[in-house]
Formats: sequence, structure tokens, C-alpha cells
Amino acid sequence: MSAFPGLRDHLLAHAVRSGDFVLKSGARSQWFIDAKQSTCRPDGMLLVADAALEVIPEDATAIGGLTMGADAVAFGVAAVAATRGRMLHSFSVRVAVKDHGGGGRLAGVLVPGDRVVITEDTVTRGVSMLEAAEVVRRLGATPVLLLPVVDRGRSAAPLARDAGIAYRPLVTADELGAPDD
Repeated sequence: MSAFPGLRDHLLAHAVRSGDFVLKSGARSQWFIDAKQSTCRPDGMLLVADAALEVIPEDATAIGGLTMGADAVAFGVAAVAATRGRMLHSFSVRVAVKDHGGGGRLAGVLVPGDRVVITEDTVTRGVSMLEAAEVVRRLGATPVLLLPVVDRGRSAAPLARDAGIAYRPLVTADELGAPDD
């Protein structure tokens, strides 16, 4: 049973699809999770924020991750947190270095010393989250939690453990009734 049944039900209603899909990794799958169908709907945003704020450590000061997968989650969680008196910086890590304006890979607010939650809408292997964590470290902040909305691939936890970062998906593939593929 899911720790966040409302979020699980929202994902099942709006984000889980059956068919023939090619994943980012190149692997084929009979099911696909487009978690943006939940993270970008107002009711889904609130469900994600409620769940995330239950598990984000009290000493966390920022939330973000690799753009596009982290954006709606990070900004929604930070906004809802602010309405509850909890201030979290939010940011996106660009895929490539921006060569104009302020440059760099970061868009948003992250300051040295921040304790950071790295988020993502759906994670299969965890590589994007670890890439964002490395950028955060280079900018003088500390990743304290990897927090995907959905752990689709069942393999990110060992990568997080090897990187020395806590890992806590809000919903797992098993909770969504995913086949083993």
C-alpha cells in the first residue's frame, strides 16, 4: 500500500500509460509514466507538495534538479512550502552550460551551504538526479536527499546509496502495479 494513496491514485488516473514505448535509456517498455500529467495539474501539484513536505528533512534549504523533469516539482513544492512558513530556495540545473547572461548550468536560487533536495518527476536509473547532485556540489551546496515523484526503474536506490545520498521516492513502480520489464 502506498504511503501517499491520493498521489498514487492521481498518477494512475493521469500519468500511467500502456503500450509500446522506448525509454530514455533506449530500452523498450510496455508501460510509461508521464508524471508531468500529475505534477503540472493544480490538484496533482498539491498532492506532490503535500507528500514531498512530509519527507523532506527539516534542515533542507533548497529543492531542484535537472530541467525539465524537476522543474514543476521543485517550484510547486517551494511555493506550497512558503504558504506554510517554510522557505526553500528552488532552482533548475540546465542540461548544458549557458554561454550568455550569467552563464553556467544553474537557473534560480542556490547558495553555497544550502542543504539540497534533488527531485525529478520520474526516475528510471537515477543518472539525471546524480548529475544534478554533482552540479550542486560544485556550487558549494550539499545534496541531502534524492526525491523522485515516481521510481519507475527500481534501480536508483543503489546508485544513491553509492553516492552517499538518502533516497526516498514518493511512489514506486510496484505501487502503480507496473509489470517487471
